[in-house]
Amino acid sequence: MTPTRLFDCIEWQLAKFPKEDMFAAKENGIWRKYSTQEIRELTYSLSVGLLKAGIGYNDGSIEGRDKVAILSNNRPEWMITDIAVQQTGAVLTPIYPTISVNELEFILNDAAIKMVFVSDLELFEKVQSIREKTPSVQSVYTFNTIENAHHWKELLATCDEASMSVLKEMMSKIDAKELATILYTSGTTGFPKGVMLSHHNILDNINNVKEILEPICDHRDRSLSFLPLNHIFERVVTYIYMHRGVSVYYAENLETIGDNLKEVNPTMFSTVPRLLEKVYEKIMAKGRDLKGIKRALFFWAVGIGSKYDITQNQGLLYNIQLNIANKLIFSKWREALGGNVKAIVTGAAACQVRLLKIFTSARLVVMEGYGLTETSPVISVNRYDKEGRRFGTVGQVIKNVEVKLAEDGEICCKGSNVMMGYYKRPDLTAECIDSDGWFHTGDIGIFEEGKFLKITDRKKEIFKTSGGKYVAPQPIENKMKESPFIEQMMVVGPERKFTAALIIPGFANLRSWCEHHQISISSNEDMLIHPKVLEHYQHIIDRYNEAFNPVEKVKKFALLNAEWTINGGELTPTLKLKRKIIMEKYASDIEALYAEDQK
Repeated sequence: MTPTRLFDCIEWQLAKFPKEDMFAAKENGIWRKYSTQEIRELTYSLSVGLLKAGIGYNDGSIEGRDKVAILSNNRPEWMITDIAVQQTGAVLTPIYPTISVNELEFILNDAAIKMVFVSDLELFEKVQSIREKTPSVQSVYTFNTIENAHHWKELLATCDEASMSVLKEMMSKIDAKELATILYTSGTTGFPKGVMLSHHNILDNINNVKEILEPICDHRDRSLSFLPLNHIFERVVTYIYMHRGVSVYYAENLETIGDNLKEVNPTMFSTVPRLLEKVYEKIMAKGRDLKGIKRALFFWAVGIGSKYDITQNQGLLYNIQLNIANKLIFSKWREALGGNVKAIVTGAAACQVRLLKIFTSARLVVMEGYGLTETSPVISVNRYDKEGRRFGTVGQVIKNVEVKLAEDGEICCKGSNVMMGYYKRPDLTAECIDSDGWFHTGDIGIFEEGKFLKITDRKKEIFKTSGGKYVAPQPIENKMKESPFIEQMMVVGPERKFTAALIIPGFANLRSWCEHHQISISSNEDMLIHPKVLEHYQHIIDRYNEAFNPVEKVKKFALLNAEWTINGGELTPTLKLKRKIIMEKYASDIEALYAEDQK
């Protein structure tokens, strides 16, 4: 029977392709594998325990059903909890582990969370610090064993005939159109909004992309998971893996991804462009450390790869050169990713075209896609075959999803993937879903070749200069970040005479450049004010400015020392810029850019 609720995916896998390693994670330095059968038994046992603890469906209404929160790194217990909560008729509300205490307090109260699961001591203490302010929270359980804390296994109950009868009856009540989860999106401004997604929303999205993944993975394959499961992207990808019988191995942390890739040898994994950029930067740093002929060959191969064009055959000579580059250099890149990767799926932000070219030339297919939490999430994706991919676009719209462009270019989406609405906020729901059922994404886009969707900017991020001209910051930022010397960048200029930018340098590359040019520096601060460094950045800006019209050209810039991070508050959990926060935090730097102009 085809799954109609998310938790049906376990029975589906058990019937079609039972696994010895449905999920796996490192425990005491060794990969601990969980079979499909074991996962089913654990979810049943936890569901029974949750029901006995008073967690459940109640009157079945959205407000009436109990809410359970989870703050944890990726691990098998995360998915076990997700499935177990669903089976009780309660609603799982995942929360980013990096969330601020204020936002955590807001979500726990807004959703009236009754029970919380956390992974470690730090998160346990974070929740405990606001217990007095969150009266709905009755209990907190931990995945790690922590002194004076309840361990999640305390909830595991014996699945006797009577208990299973109650659970099965409960599960049979749950309809596909009912609420499956509430995901709070932090957004770039204001308090989070709770996106309500049904089983049908998510499963239909899975069914609409499964054909796209058929050439890439099946029940014989493995994946490595490291993007936060709290985000709909990785969570849905995990359910796709469950549906297709792909084994899911959870990376220990972001620092061990390189080692874990070599241990797991995955066929595919999902990522965000920022992490892909970091992989590329590490590869390039190793290349710069090479000497003599090895160094020359490395950069020759990179030069060949950077000329790659997916839309045309560049002739016999180029193809011979590319084959040599693959044999001598790019084969080592593939080995570094485990030696078995067929495809990398990326989303959440624009991926630089130069990275798409170089990875594709190295026989690492990057499938860039697009979607939002509110669309469960996939709207479009580049396909595995060359004909179905275009660099610089987010691919073709998936089946059973409609997309139209409004008069101002805003991307509007319609289909079974569109959310049920924002939790307790019908006013916000009405603002983004019109009377005809079209969800207004807030993204501006165009169609290339009539079918490849290209995101050009965020509607709310486009600003007007004091001269009345509109500037879209994202294309400028994405283009200039192609430079290895620009790590992060934010274009500024609303109601100003010209466009300017805040820049976080690529410090490793900049230090190497300084050493090569015999520039003596004692600290990053000294480096950022050195005349030759400033001149170097001016040349970079001037070169990229040629791609833009006069009002879009960056006239001035400020080099900043501190990287923007999630913990620092400048980035959302999906690594998008919180522009308002950055504008406030660096107000004096921005004013300095325009000070001369105001005299």
